[in-house]
Amino acid sequence: MTDPVVVLRTHSDIEASIVIGLLDAHGIPASLASDVPHAVFPLTINGLGEVRVSVPGNRAEEASRILADYRRAGGAERAVKIGEEFEALEAAIGHRFKDRGTLEHALTHRSRANEDVTGGVFDNESLEFLGDAVLGFVIAETLFVRFPDRDEGKKSKMKAALVSTQTLAGQAERLGLGAHLLLGRGEEKTGGRQKRALLADGYEAIIAAVYLDGGMEAARGFIAREFEALIDRVAADANGGGDHKSALQEALQGRGDPLPEYVVTAEEGPAHRRRFRIEVRLRGETLAEADGRTKKEAEQEAARLALERLTPRA
Repeated sequence: MTDPVVVLRTHSDIEASIVIGLLDAHGIPASLASDVPHAVFPLTINGLGEVRVSVPGNRAEEASRILADYRRAGGAERAVKIGEEFEALEAAIGHRFKDRGTLEHALTHRSRANEDVTGGVFDNESLEFLGDAVLGFVIAETLFVRFPDRDEGKKSKMKAALVSTQTLAGQAERLGLGAHLLLGRGEEKTGGRQKRALLADGYEAIIAAVYLDGGMEAARGFIAREFEALIDRVAADANGGGDHKSALQEALQGRGDPLPEYVVTAEEGPAHRRRFRIEVRLRGETLAEADGRTKKEAEQEAARLALERLTPRA
């Protein structure tokens, strides 16, 4: 076997992983080497360390040609210029990252990490956990300051609505986050970029990335910009009750229909981050479905969506 030849030098684990996958698809074995040892919680491989992709010397010319053809076809823009692609997302977020590796980590779904054979790609689940905590704190602080006269129960309901899966997925869609998620091939094929649970998780990871890169004030500023209008809307809903299940029941009874049925159709995730998918049905027909971190959250969102569907007929 001939000596290995380096065909790619980069500072991005993700970029190297994509190129390795491309070469593997063409039957060319590739290996990864780095100047920096990978940590248990890696946020970046920056200018101090270089990642190299090598192939057997007798396949180097073929590998270089494949990469060149892929770039010319536009397909490798995601892989070879991954840092530049982040610029649009940074503009949408309103934060210029000092370390884009942190942002890259936040966008990496476990399906991409699981497909990496080098062990050098890490998913964003730890960042989701941190982002959830940062978001919860800032929202609670904001509600405490803005609504000092509202009791704990009302503020808790407002907070739950603001940090729900549906709300965060909607915020992610506003940012165009789905287009930037780094997914494995299987998740890509099954429409992962449109899955609301993945979008919500990615959004939380983005909050963590902003916090780690810019500190608490940067994270607080991002959340304030993102949630100002939502807080006003949720506050108005809270004044009116905001109980979508009760409203749906009243609307159906007013039409002479029976009570709706709420059915759990899916549960996923670890015990401490469980997600539920609920369908609300009328006479066996699905009116709407929604995801939530609790059954109650998912039921309320499903009821809200069902009400929207029923409005033209009401």
